[in-house]
Amino acid sequence: MSLLLGIERCKVDSNGRFKLPVALKRQVASDDNRFVIRRSVYANCLELWTYASFEEEVALLNKTLSRYNKEDVKLLRELVRCNVVELDTNDRLLIPPEQKERIKAAKDIVLQSVGRYIEIWDYDSYAALEADTTDFASLVDQRLGNLKDSSSDEN
Repeated sequence: MSLLLGIERCKVDSNGRFKLPVALKRQVASDDNRFVIRRSVYANCLELWTYASFEEEVALLNKTLSRYNKEDVKLLRELVRCNVVELDTNDRLLIPPEQKERIKAAKDIVLQSVGRYIEIWDYDSYAALEADTTDFASLVDQRLGNLKDSSSDEN
């Protein structure tokens, strides 16, 4: 799977569909028009995966988790609770009814790429996230400050 980059604002129609922006569509271009939508583990948003990327994710989960461990089975069940959706001829994706509540059945949404998948936020929640006053620089320093720059040669 290729890297997904971008932030796009979209309108959701009365049927719960939104048009996949051209900039993102070009990045996921393939013969397979299937996508996977699931609830985010950490935020009140949805995750949009290409079908191929989600297959890779599930393969990794199956490799990592034991189907003979009750907690692992529960975890796997929750992480693969999703809907498969297809891009229609007008480049629209349907947000399944059972997933709409996660984004408050919003009319305006924001698509925020997160590398391998795209988060789908209702506009108001995304605006609140952007307005969060948490010191981003301190977080970067705390979590990434000890990493070496792999692009520099220190031989």
